[in-house]
Amino acid sequence: MAHTYTNAKVDLTATSVTTLYTAGSSTVAIVKSILVSEDAGATPTITLTITDADDAVFSIYKTKALTANGTTELLSAPLVVKASEILKVTASAANQLHVVASILEIT
Repeated sequence: MAHTYTNAKVDLTATSVTTLYTAGSSTVAIVKSILVSEDAGATPTITLTITDADDAVFSIYKTKALTANGTTELLSAPLVVKASEILKVTASAANQLHVVASILEIT
C-alpha cells in the first residue's frame, strides 16, 4: 500500500456547492486538517459535506460561522474519506473564503 501526502485547495468565488476533494476509486484518504481562511473582513459561514458512493449527502458542518480575517480549523480529529467519496464546501458569500485540506492518500 502506497501512502501519499497531498493537499486540496479551493478559492470560493461563488456561493454554489464546490468540490474540495474526491477520493480515487481505489483510494482511502485520511483528511488531517481542513483550514478555512476569511480574507475580506466579513463574517460569512461555510457548509462542509461528504457525499458517499451512492450519492447520499452527509453534513459535517452546516453553516459554520467564521470570523473576519480569521483562520478556522474545521476538524478536531482525522476524517476518513472512502473510495469515490467527495468533500464539498459551500460559502454563504462569494470571494471571501479559501479552503485548504491536508490529506494522506492510501492506495
